[in-house]
Amino acid sequence: MKESNTAITQISLMKQKLHAAKLALEEINIDRNDKLKTLIQFISHLSLACKGQNLELDNKLAKLRHHMHDFEQIDEALPELVDIERLLKSQYSHTMTRLEDSRNGLNRVIRQIQRINAAPDKLKKEITYFKQELSKPFHTVWEYIPKVEKLIFFYEEILKHEFADADDYEILPQHIQLAKELAAKIAEIEFRKDQRDQILVIKEVLLGDISLSNLLESYQAILSLLLENIAREKSASQDFLFALNDALTIVRDVVNNTYNNSQRGEQLKGQLNKEINLRVNTADELVISADNLNQLKVQLTVQLSSLRDVLSRKEALEQREQTLLRKSIESMRKELNSMSQEANNYKEKLFEHQKLNLLDPLTQLANRTALEDRMEQEYRNHIRFKTPLWIAITDIDHFKGINDSFGHSTGDKTLQVIAMALKNSLRDSEFVARYGGEEFVLLLPDITDEHISQLLNRVREKIKNIPFKFKNQRITVTLSIGAAQVMENETLEEAFERADAALYQAKNNGRDRVVIDI
Repeated sequence: MKESNTAITQISLMKQKLHAAKLALEEINIDRNDKLKTLIQFISHLSLACKGQNLELDNKLAKLRHHMHDFEQIDEALPELVDIERLLKSQYSHTMTRLEDSRNGLNRVIRQIQRINAAPDKLKKEITYFKQELSKPFHTVWEYIPKVEKLIFFYEEILKHEFADADDYEILPQHIQLAKELAAKIAEIEFRKDQRDQILVIKEVLLGDISLSNLLESYQAILSLLLENIAREKSASQDFLFALNDALTIVRDVVNNTYNNSQRGEQLKGQLNKEINLRVNTADELVISADNLNQLKVQLTVQLSSLRDVLSRKEALEQREQTLLRKSIESMRKELNSMSQEANNYKEKLFEHQKLNLLDPLTQLANRTALEDRMEQEYRNHIRFKTPLWIAITDIDHFKGINDSFGHSTGDKTLQVIAMALKNSLRDSEFVARYGGEEFVLLLPDITDEHISQLLNRVREKIKNIPFKFKNQRITVTLSIGAAQVMENETLEEAFERADAALYQAKNNGRDRVVIDI
């Protein structure tokens, strides 16, 4: 009996312990589930914070949030974590690259700000310290945003100081367009070597964040440089004309003196001729009237002696005239040689200036003026000989991105390399010119319909394979090309417009391609 009671008591105690264990297990599960819910909410909020950086990553995170609404679907979400981790690493690398590019962009902007001499000294010191801080790399976006806010503060302070006592002028789109057009125009003008650094600074200002005062100052500076060059050319022309006038004056004086001497010589020779004739006539009369031979002999001897004297004076006069004439001719020859040399020098200068006026100063290709002359020449040949003539217009793809990312000097070097590559891709009978900006025009005579596409694609591939490297970064530069053949009874302008339309079609179809208007 006692054993039975003992067994019942032990079973009762075991039931109590089992119940207590169940309660403890339920509490552990509840606590675990609460913590798991908190973790899931945290992951969901964290995924939402990552939203907007990468479309593929956004889709993966949205799918993850959907699976995590139900504990039973968590196992289905686990395979997605591998791809999400890969995308997060890739996005972090991309963000670090963008932050470094942004830091370089801030450095370029702060260098532009430092060029503003009108900024207060205190602000200049703050800008200098800010520039030193930019030498350190950014690790998060939150380090970058305060720097942008500080940069905006500098702009605001400079604008306040600049326009403290002036009207508030608004920068309109036409002002920005004027700045770009002026930058394009000065790129087509050949300035003297001592002016080129100043021109580069002006060009950077015009292509940057332009202000109305900077635009006006740039126009004034360019006009001053052009007027100075015109004055130099005018002075050189005047010097040549003065030298030419002096030489002509000397020649005129020599000719006048020679003429006067000749006139005086003719008068003297006339008098001597009269005296000779008088002596001869006298001798004739003596011969006719002579009665005595001895007396005649004496008289003739006197006349002959006088005649020899007159002839000697006439010979001396003629020798003197010859000497003066030789000296005059020698003097004129020297002056004419000098004048000819001056004229040749001036002609060479004019030729050089004419040559420069037909060349694009940046790329050393023909400019628009030379292009128009060549187009008229090729069009005449096309009409006369009935030979095919193609016009192709090329444009560098995403060229603005090169300027924005690596600077305008890098953009200029890119244009120079591509210009030489285009020139070397063509035959002597073919022609390439810089049309403006990043556009080039090709004139291609005697090319058949079957070969034009092959030729232009070969040019496009050659440019594409150039190994450009900017800031240790390999860049592929591509061309879009539009071409049209000059048709019968069609003007050059009409063919050019068709080629231009084909270029826009190549741009709209994805760039890096040739479109031929047929």
